[in-house]
Amino acid sequence: MADQRADIEWNGAVPVSRAFDDPYFSLEDGLAETRHVFVDGNDLGARLVPGFHVAELGFGTGLNLLALAELAWELGVEGVRYTGFEAFPMTAEEMARALEAFPGLSGRAALAGAWGRGVSFTIGGVAAEVVVGDARKMLPGWPGVADAWFLDGFAPSRNPELWEPGLLAEVARHTAPGGTAATYSAAGDVRRGLEAAGFAVERRPGFGRKRHMTVARLS
Repeated sequence: MADQRADIEWNGAVPVSRAFDDPYFSLEDGLAETRHVFVDGNDLGARLVPGFHVAELGFGTGLNLLALAELAWELGVEGVRYTGFEAFPMTAEEMARALEAFPGLSGRAALAGAWGRGVSFTIGGVAAEVVVGDARKMLPGWPGVADAWFLDGFAPSRNPELWEPGLLAEVARHTAPGGTAATYSAAGDVRRGLEAAGFAVERRPGFGRKRHMTVARLS
């Protein structure tokens, strides 16, 4: 699937990237953080309709995709699209182990199984594709346009490449008019990069111990 793989160690049930010294999801409650930051931050409960396209920088464990699929199922919406960008993919076995932390989340076994067979698959009502490679190289040539973005790279201080102004400009270029983005990060460089790319940026209360997060709407 890729020349470079995720390099992982485990903090209990939570996978941690050795390369970036950062966990893949919150040590407190990764699914609750996903719902707070990405689902609610993009107001998906009110916006999700057939054909709606979500894109993500940092596919990781696939947790955010599963939360999206769960929401689509709850709302009875089919035909949702998802595209993730991931430079260092996990193995299917690593993904399955990570997702064991969320036993009540439907679709986790299906995702791990599908991931072992390729990068295009369907989870519930969501048609998903994962673009494997450096997003700085892959996103400019991507033909898609997203209605909402999950910006979920590792912390900007540890993984600055995924938060570069040039990449955020490409995010804006691949966002539908009025489209949104959300991230757990409230770093000033991230907010300024989104603003420079053409987004109207708002700081909101973060999840758990994080005081703030960022949401943005393309002007």
